Amino acid sequence: MARKSKTELVMVHFTGIADKGMAVGRTDDGRVVFCKGPVPGDQAEILLTKKQKGVFQGHVKHYVALSPDRITPFCSHFESCGGCKWQHLSYARQLAEKEIQIHDAFRRIARIEPKEFLPVKACALTTEYRNKLEFSFSSKRWWSEKEMETMQTPDKQEALGFHAPGSFDKIVQIDHCHLQAEPSNSIRNFVRKFTQDNEYTYWDAKTHTGLMRNMVVRTATTGETMVVIVFSQNNTEKIHSLLNSVKLSFPEITSLFYVVNSKFNDSLNDQEFILFDGKPEIAEKLGSLNFLISPKSFFQTNTLQTKVLYDIALDFAGLEGHESVFDLYTGLGSIALYISARAKHVTGIELIEEAIEDARKNALNNHIENVGFIVGDVKNELQKLSSKPDVIFVDPPRSGLHAEVVESILNLAPEKIVYISCNPSTQARDAALFSAKYYLDKVQPVDMFPHTHHIECVASFILK
Repeated sequence: MARKSKTELVMVHFTGIADKGMAVGRTDDGRVVFCKGPVPGDQAEILLTKKQKGVFQGHVKHYVALSPDRITPFCSHFESCGGCKWQHLSYARQLAEKEIQIHDAFRRIARIEPKEFLPVKACALTTEYRNKLEFSFSSKRWWSEKEMETMQTPDKQEALGFHAPGSFDKIVQIDHCHLQAEPSNSIRNFVRKFTQDNEYTYWDAKTHTGLMRNMVVRTATTGETMVVIVFSQNNTEKIHSLLNSVKLSFPEITSLFYVVNSKFNDSLNDQEFILFDGKPEIAEKLGSLNFLISPKSFFQTNTLQTKVLYDIALDFAGLEGHESVFDLYTGLGSIALYISARAKHVTGIELIEEAIEDARKNALNNHIENVGFIVGDVKNELQKLSSKPDVIFVDPPRSGLHAEVVESILNLAPEKIVYISCNPSTQARDAALFSAKYYLDKVQPVDMFPHTHHIECVASFILK
């Protein structure tokens, strides 16, 4: 049988969304094709480029018919930026596709059906919903095709913004990001103008040179703002000159930090955060609770929708006030503290010591006494515990639960497990493992990140 050409032109009917902003569809002869650009409902001629694991990838050659759910993107950076991949798809269709994604994961991977599958919870804000954004400086700006066509000669090569898709060293210059409310855009644009006007060098990821590396902006519903600027060298004169200018221009910044990171990678958890001006934390409010968030703290990046997420989890748990509860991967204790009023006692377990310090501080500030926190690896700490909890909450990283954690939970055999996940595949995988002792009671998707393929999901399990 003759091998298909690597550049075969085929007609594809797109029916769904997939990982990393890809659309998925089928050819007339049933072949599965993934492609960037189309939305569900589009029909297009696709130039197939490669085949992996029985499916094809390709590029749009020509649209034959456009989906009724296709809309005009609201962001001028949509085609270049690697952030909001689904701005050209109506929000109603985004939600429908995300709900299908959760359904499929439990059916195909877990091979179990919940007793009740609740409809996806929409996000009230579809723009300016993030409380944290991380920007990168680069000496190599990514130019879109439209920018190249309209430029007579290349403008400044330095850029401050987000990484271009598939590029580790080129940055898309972001003039206005719709993901975070002001003063985020104003601060970023001020920093870019000041550093370029004063000839600060930008980071080159290949040669590991350049002073300006990264910038983090956190905003809170309380009105407080934290800014962290990362430099590659301890150039005191330039650092203080920039930070003083930022401080004077933006009095609304309540916490101004800087970091000197001379490593090749951008990870900051092992770096010292130096407070230049203001307070060491910003205050955030979640329901009736107040949280102090330090630069290294993990806090859900959509504050308003986090309350929706936690309320669903609390409802699924059905706490009556007499229960002993474990909160695994507790972070700075946001779930543990949020549910504490409905439980007898809550124990949070977290590997990162700084996060537990924040959790204990937040418990004290909120006058909560029925919580305790343990620093350690969840899989090790669970094996040490002799007491049996009535309910376990888990909110693990995208990789899901370690096999030893699942085994320990099964051995502890709490009456209920409430599992919050940002990855339907690993949640479904773990659900299959829990099915040895538990039945899947309820599942509810919660949209935390409009215009992306990401979806949170709350699932509850009841001991058989």
